[in-house]
Amino acid sequence: MRVEKRLSATFKQFAHSGKAGAVLLILCTLASLIIANSPWGKGYLGFWHQYVGGLSIEHWVNDALMAIFFLLIGLELERELYNGELSDIRNAMLPIMAAVGGLTIPALIHFMFNGGTITQAGIGIPMATDIAFALGVLSLLGSGVPASLKIFLTALAVMDDLGAIIVIAVFYTAEFSFLYLLAALGVFAILILMNRVLRIMALVPYLLGGALMWFLMLKSGVHATVAGVLLAFAIPYSAKQDDAESPSHRLENALHTPVAFLILPVFALANTGIVVGAGWAEELLSANSLGILLGLIVGKPIGILLFSFAAVSLGICRLPLDLAWRHVLGAGLLGGIGFTMSIFITNLAYTGEAGVITSSKMAILLASLTAGLVGFAWLKFMGTPLASDPDPDTMDFDDGSVRPDSPKPDS
Repeated sequence: MRVEKRLSATFKQFAHSGKAGAVLLILCTLASLIIANSPWGKGYLGFWHQYVGGLSIEHWVNDALMAIFFLLIGLELERELYNGELSDIRNAMLPIMAAVGGLTIPALIHFMFNGGTITQAGIGIPMATDIAFALGVLSLLGSGVPASLKIFLTALAVMDDLGAIIVIAVFYTAEFSFLYLLAALGVFAILILMNRVLRIMALVPYLLGGALMWFLMLKSGVHATVAGVLLAFAIPYSAKQDDAESPSHRLENALHTPVAFLILPVFALANTGIVVGAGWAEELLSANSLGILLGLIVGKPIGILLFSFAAVSLGICRLPLDLAWRHVLGAGLLGGIGFTMSIFITNLAYTGEAGVITSSKMAILLASLTAGLVGFAWLKFMGTPLASDPDPDTMDFDDGSVRPDSPKPDS
């Protein structure tokens, strides 16, 4: 049986940009925290709350720029469904089941602490995984971890974020307008028609339609970033892997750099300006903070490992031949890096609750830092590829064919 396909050029670019982008995110977060707690803090925080065009700058970042981030996530998900780990249902079941566990157990932990209270709305906060940070940490380990682990974590994080997007669309909807939502879905239908029937391959009409769909979604009360995901699936995609002529592929490549080095850093600057008060340590012991901390640090690895083990034990799927359960646990630990997505959901869950938002962000930052350090250390010492891990020079081609000089795999 073949072990794994080689990492595609697009995936390698995604992982590489994630590595550098993660470092930049850390620097922006530290800068934001330092400035917010300096004599310039009041002016710094006030800047993000200035209104431009009917929305505050912070809202433009969270609603508009993050829609572009979600567009990239949608494009990545689409590629995984066509050419990646999710294209084969048997291979896909492992990251899918892992993602289900990584969503369910953290949510249950948060609910245990906050069920029936005003902070119950934060149940979605520990469900999220930050793809850029998780892959960035994994990239620091280089060849010290199996190639399959990188593929598994990518597919897991993409499915995890899909689950978070569904949670956002269903549970974090503001004042709802059915007419605006219907209009947004009508634009989406037109874009699908342009793709499937009219075969329009130019990107500009889709981007213009996507902008209109974003506006209508914003007015509908459903979070506008959902429009980014819908747009991704409306843009023409070529089933030929890494097809340079595919509009979807071209747009995905074009978005990697601005998302990694502009959008996510600006998001970090706008959302991590936390003023650390005298009682910040006590706040970490509140029910909401404990739900977030334990959900990300404990719930994520337990959920991912248990659900993966159950899926393999039941014969639903199997582990790649170069992975052991210690690798899956390492991926679960890195899955606890909620950061961007967790902060994003915090802003939706606790609208107008400044104190709860601040304490939640403190818990997210601490949990993400802990998960990243523990995950890195675990995989550094325990993540060595299995002895049966094949030499990269004898692995399969991207199209699935086997090198002529490769030894025959075990059947």
